[in-house]
Amino acid sequence: MAEHGAHITTASVADDQPSIFEVVAQDSLMTAVRPALQHVVKVLAESNPAYYGFLWRWFDEIFTLLDLLLQQHYLSKTSASFSENFYGLKRIVMRDTHAVQRLASAGLPRQQLWKSVMFLVLLPYLKVKLEKLVSSLREEDEYSIHPPSSHWKRFYRAFLAAYPFVNMAWEGWFLVQQLRYILGKAQHHSPLLQLAGVRLGRLTVQDIQALERKPAEASKIQQPAKSISEQIKSTLKKAVGGVAISLSTGLSVGVFFLQFLDWWYSSENQETIKSLTALPTPPPPVHLDYNSDSPLLPKLKTVCPLCRKTRVNDTVLATSGYVFCYRCVFNYVRSHQACPITGYPTEVQHLIKLYSPEN
Repeated sequence: MAEHGAHITTASVADDQPSIFEVVAQDSLMTAVRPALQHVVKVLAESNPAYYGFLWRWFDEIFTLLDLLLQQHYLSKTSASFSENFYGLKRIVMRDTHAVQRLASAGLPRQQLWKSVMFLVLLPYLKVKLEKLVSSLREEDEYSIHPPSSHWKRFYRAFLAAYPFVNMAWEGWFLVQQLRYILGKAQHHSPLLQLAGVRLGRLTVQDIQALERKPAEASKIQQPAKSISEQIKSTLKKAVGGVAISLSTGLSVGVFFLQFLDWWYSSENQETIKSLTALPTPPPPVHLDYNSDSPLLPKLKTVCPLCRKTRVNDTVLATSGYVFCYRCVFNYVRSHQACPITGYPTEVQHLIKLYSPEN
């Protein structure tokens, strides 16, 4: 049994293949960074919606752009993504006759580089957007925003019914590939690596020495005189490289702090946090009083602050505590991601349906 399981923790001499623990650890690194950064942005947006609210509204796009700069820099300079380089791994081109001689400092060939960027950056972005779309459609279906006879309703109900099975097949594909990797039947722990035409391997001593020499050699090389267009391209390239280096340095220093934040605010840890940080409920602020002179608040408690009519299908916004018509507040929150009265950042899942005793 020991002989059959030895390849799980140690790579063979012939192919420098990393263990399953190394590849899973590097996969989980960027997965932990995103929610931790998202929580930091949420705290900033809640503290000052006017200045930092756009960071929350456009978080997915901003994170994807920064991730694109970071991954492109590492793939072109170290033949690895940020997390792979952090764990001492590199990407090796499959069926490449020069793969043995190619050092990590040479970077990936253009085709494999952009395939890797697409699977590392673009695919996770599309997956996040798809999950948000599914969540939004489920909210609409639950509260019957669309007329029952609409063709759109039938379409997205079929989509909602099929999505769990498609997602299960997707996750199952990755699980089967990891099992094959553990058993030594595959060179890739992820199908995306196979689609990109690369596999993971450990950095060699020659790779590490070449990566350490590269910055010093680049600074010593004096470039000949260039045209204005070439100088502009060089300046832009240096600027993008500087941003990528700043991001990588910041993430390298703060990665353990970000993982700690992800653990601290995880759902499994929330009960412990509440027991340690439980405080008495503070009184409501003065501006929530209906006697306020604010023009946004109607005088009658039964009137919706948005449509100024008697509320229908009462729904409270958990972020601020105000009550609206469901249709009014749903459309507003979906468009603005903020409370109509206070401006606090919010999302559709913060809407809570209120049921009266008559119902």
